[in-house]
Amino acid sequence: MTSASTAQSVIAGRSEPGRTTTGHPAAGPADESAATGGRGVPAIVRRRLATVDARLDGHAWLATGVVVLIAAILRFVGLSGPNGKIFDEIYYARDAYGLIDRGVEWNYKDNGPSYVVHPPLGKWLIGFGEWAFGYQDAETKISVPGHLMTTAPEFGWRFAAAVAGTLSVLLLVRIGRRLFRSTTLGCAAGLLLGLDGFHLVLSRTALLDIFLLLFVLAAFGALVLDRDARRRRWARALDEGLDPSRPGRAGRPPAGWRNWPWWRLLAGVLLGCACSVKWSGIYFLPAFALLVIFWEVGVRRSAGVRRPWRDALLDELPWLLAAGVLMVATYLVTWSGWLLGDEGYYRLASRYPNTPGLSDAPVIGPLINLWEYHRAAYGFHTQLDDPHKYQSWPWQWLLLGRPVAFYWSGEGACGAPSCASEILLLGTPLLWWSFLPALVATVWLGAARRDWRAGAILLCVGAGLLPWFWFALDGRTMFSFYAAPALPFLVLAVVYVLGAIISPAGSTVEPAAEEVSDRRLVGGIIAGAYVLLVALCFAYFYPIFVGRLLPYADWSARMWLDGRWI
Repeated sequence: MTSASTAQSVIAGRSEPGRTTTGHPAAGPADESAATGGRGVPAIVRRRLATVDARLDGHAWLATGVVVLIAAILRFVGLSGPNGKIFDEIYYARDAYGLIDRGVEWNYKDNGPSYVVHPPLGKWLIGFGEWAFGYQDAETKISVPGHLMTTAPEFGWRFAAAVAGTLSVLLLVRIGRRLFRSTTLGCAAGLLLGLDGFHLVLSRTALLDIFLLLFVLAAFGALVLDRDARRRRWARALDEGLDPSRPGRAGRPPAGWRNWPWWRLLAGVLLGCACSVKWSGIYFLPAFALLVIFWEVGVRRSAGVRRPWRDALLDELPWLLAAGVLMVATYLVTWSGWLLGDEGYYRLASRYPNTPGLSDAPVIGPLINLWEYHRAAYGFHTQLDDPHKYQSWPWQWLLLGRPVAFYWSGEGACGAPSCASEILLLGTPLLWWSFLPALVATVWLGAARRDWRAGAILLCVGAGLLPWFWFALDGRTMFSFYAAPALPFLVLAVVYVLGAIISPAGSTVEPAAEEVSDRRLVGGIIAGAYVLLVALCFAYFYPIFVGRLLPYADWSARMWLDGRWI
């Protein structure tokens, strides 16, 4: 099959020449011509269509559980402190309670609907925690017990964020394992994310960005599963005698609802959830669509299809459109409280007679008014250029140029003349200062190895960061937490490089077993030492991630870039 051996693009391509995606030596030409599997399928094609073993791996899940447990302990222990609402919790915790209580964000002080500029799903999730564990607001004199149990009210509005942060660590472990075919590297990815201060602070605060991160990562994970499922589908068809060189349906695997791309459709729902938290989730739509197309082209090339690009576009575009429809439908469902009631801001034209464009027509009226609401919110976002003490530019984010202080207090007894307690949205410095070198190395390694994993990681990092460089041209006010959805992919870039250090690509000549063993031993020591150093760095900065009271001198010692971090 000539087309099966052609070089593929970085994203849709195979791994480095002479090696499988695990880094093990590939069979030589003589082996490829002799080794076949199933019903005469060449071994090289079988390898290119191979996926991670789908059977339950108890050891892998045990290792995953340990990493997730560490992340959960860090996120839930002491979650109710500090007392009161910190940073933008003052908005989101109140809006969340309004959604649970009345179906829309509500201003209890003025007894009217609140005008908000972010979709409701993230606030719905925060509100479920308030419903379960209780809510209290001193300003509006609201105090309600939880339906499941009564705790400190702060625990209620921060609970969902802690759950989302813990789940994102779980997802990254499993995604990393599938990408790198290594439980060790998957657990390294989850552990690095779990030990990142930026992720930890967002996981312990009732803000929206941790939910955006979770849904974007989950959508990517669903696409990775979709890639595996589609490759298994082609492998089964080849085993059953499919001739991919035949035109039309005869050269494709069987159709039918059992072979629908269910994981891809789920990715559409999850991306709709991401956009229902913050509109910036939409930036991942073109990136994910490109991944699907490139991966579908890649599987057809590996199988020996004569016109992989044409066939991939004809076969997969309808499914991409279906995923897009599910994405829009999911977004609208999250607005159900606004659509089905009549109390929401702009919901009824009769209540806003001075606002043009609103309508009270049956059926279509609510959708028209929702569109006008979105137009007004978009106008707010595009004109958001007021200076802020903690604003920063996209080129500063990976350098930790201007973190955001969520909380500060100089009160309390710490055994020193003066004390300080702060929650600083700061990434673990050693990890974050590794991101730029890791991205450069990922570009190099991905191009050299023609590795689809590198291309996928880089494309998702670009979707999470590059649009903000465009908005920076207009002087829009921005904050470092806008980078949140890119964070898991930045961690994957670091782990990708660690994997290359452990098992670097070599020549097509198989090295001696002793050489391979020594190389992996040295690479493993380097990678393990790096993860250990990140853990130690995290432990040093941990007090300013959770607001622990410190002597002022100890707090000041952690302000490494004092001109930027204070």
